[in-house]
Amino acid sequence: MRRPLTDKDGNVRELQDEDIREMRPAADVLPSELVAVLPRRRPGERGPGKRPSKKLVTLRLDPDVVEHFRATGPGWQSRINEALRKAAGMA
Repeated sequence: MRRPLTDKDGNVRELQDEDIREMRPAADVLPSELVAVLPRRRPGERGPGKRPSKKLVTLRLDPDVVEHFRATGPGWQSRINEALRKAAGMA
């Protein structure tokens, strides 16, 4: 018997691998009228009106600077961004 995804208060539990394996495409479980009005996007495609919050640039930095920030773990690029904001007087 499959465990419910929500408890009595409506809180959703963490999905397990088994839950994900049992999932089916929306077109297989929803009425065709509803499927017809759902937006069709490719995987990873942004929805309408959503713009990237950051600008992609190419920037050359000294290797020791990159290694210093990388050594601080995940989020190192955001920390470089914050250091640049501080240096520019924007933080």
